[in-house]
Amino acid sequence: MQDLKLETFVPYQLSVTSNAISALIESQYSREFDLRMSEWRLMAILGEIDHATQSILVELTQMDKVTINRATKALSERKLIVRSPNYADGRSHLLALSETGKELYVKIVPMAIRIESKILKSLDEGERDQLMNILAKLKKAVPPV
Repeated sequence: MQDLKLETFVPYQLSVTSNAISALIESQYSREFDLRMSEWRLMAILGEIDHATQSILVELTQMDKVTINRATKALSERKLIVRSPNYADGRSHLLALSETGKELYVKIVPMAIRIESKILKSLDEGERDQLMNILAKLKKAVPPV
């Protein structure tokens, strides 16, 4: 049997790195805006694409349906997102940032960019480009679940 060495096992290293970055970001967003990471991810997507169904959010975030459900419920209760009928598919609703959600989004984006810059400061521009290319290749190599 081949030995598994976690220090060189890419899935483990990606997971640990992702968890560390997510914990850093969530601590900032939680303290400043009372948002969980899953809630911010939904807001970030809705801030970029305007509106989406929960199933589209599952696909774009790769988070499970329960997490998406909880996050949309929390955001809805805080009036940060609004639901509207999805005329293309009556079984689902379209979710979008409310005016309050848009105002909060505009406040969070500069913080998100500062955190990213701080994390990526350890890489030069070429390494950042390589990282994005490598991540895109790895994502493409993973078959849909």
